[in-house]
Amino acid sequence: MATLYDISPPVDGDHPVWPGDTPPRRETLLDMGKGDHLTLCTLHSTVHAGAHADAPSHYGVDAPSIDERPLDLYLGPCRVVRLQAERGRRIGAEAISWPVGAPRVVLATGTYPDPQVFNEDFAAYAPELVDALHEDGVRLIGIDTPSVDLFASKDLPVHRRCLAHDMAILEGLVLDDVPAGLYELIALPLRLVGFDASPVRAVLRGPTRS
Repeated sequence: MATLYDISPPVDGDHPVWPGDTPPRRETLLDMGKGDHLTLCTLHSTVHAGAHADAPSHYGVDAPSIDERPLDLYLGPCRVVRLQAERGRRIGAEAISWPVGAPRVVLATGTYPDPQVFNEDFAAYAPELVDALHEDGVRLIGIDTPSVDLFASKDLPVHRRCLAHDMAILEGLVLDDVPAGLYELIALPLRLVGFDASPVRAVLRGPTRS
């Protein structure tokens, strides 16, 4: 029986978000503990909380929003690559074994060790790695950090290469306990009309092979 890995961090009121973004907050409208006939809550939060899928509209003018993305991008074979990444540096194509053998690739960098504590010196993809992955048939990239670009990056070269290649992006994954190998990825975004991202409950099933 295949192992199911939950690669989504817990999201609560203490979950850190990108500086300046909206942290998650639960507003309780009705509460059975206070005598109401049911419990009813409202979520106030950035759509980039926890494990999430970026939409092209997040980094491209007039680009598709998350509800317009094909679901098959976020479902199917996925290669987990574990590597020794240097904090605050981009990861080049030389760090990957080729061919990757899957249309989806997620990097376990270990540079964002606690999803409940925001650190700015996480590693990121290099633009040339995205280009090489695209040439290898990859349609989605993911990472165990808040962004596929470096924290201080304003021009977002990796996001822009993904836009040029129509590649999907997953960020905020938790891959500490996932061995390298080939898995089935299930990380479907919500159908949030017009939004630039969506939280996902990302899971990996497998490994199917090494």
